[in-house]
This record gives sequence, C-alpha cells and structure tokens, in this order.
Amino acid sequence: QVQLVESGGGLVPAGGSRNLSCAYSGRIDNVDVMDWHRQTRGKSRELVARIFPSGETIYVDFAKGRFTLSRDTPKNILYLRMRNLKSDDTAVYSCRTVTALQDYWGQGTQVTVSS
Repeated sequence: QVQLVESGGGLVPAGGSRNLSCAYSGRIDNVDVMDWHRQTRGKSRELVARIFPSGETIYVDFAKGRFTLSRDTPKNILYLRMRNLKSDDTAVYSCRTVTALQDYWGQGTQVTVSS
C-alpha cells in the first residue's frame, strides 16, 4: 500500500523559513514526477514545484528564488524548503507522486504565516 505522509507544517512569522518533508512508503513503480501542491481555503489547489526522474526541478513563479525542492531517494523523502515566507504562502501543502497508472497524494500539512 502506497502512503505519502507530509510533516513540518506549523506557524511561522512573515520572512521566516519552514522545511516540509514528504515520506513515501510502499512500492511505487514507474514514477513520472513528484511534486508539491498547496491549497488555500476557497481556492483551487495549485502546483508549487515539481521534480522529474532525472532530478530536474521546476518552480512556479511565486516559488522561484524562495522555495527549494529536493529528493532523498534512498530514504524515500521529498523535501520542500521554504524561506522568506509571506502571508500569501499560508496554505495546506501536499505532496504527490504521479505514475502511469495513478496519482498518490498525502494528507497535507498546514503552513500558516503570521504577518
């Protein structure tokens, strides 16, 4: 059974940093990409950053220069390091693994940035 579990959320002051982790377990074959998304109440979920099997990463505009996505393959952990956080970054952050057959999602972790 595939399971993704995020951790690291919490309350952080504006301008501060937060490191999120996504630990995945179970057999996942033919991974296409892994990524982080976020969702604010009342809004649609949006992509934050994505990593490809090659290790290449892409970021959406609001994440460029502030967020860093990395992967520890032996430990099966996906990281999202966030710095210079703003109130607009307040959201539930979720990780996802995409395979040819289906997507796997974690339950999400809340990040709240206080102004």
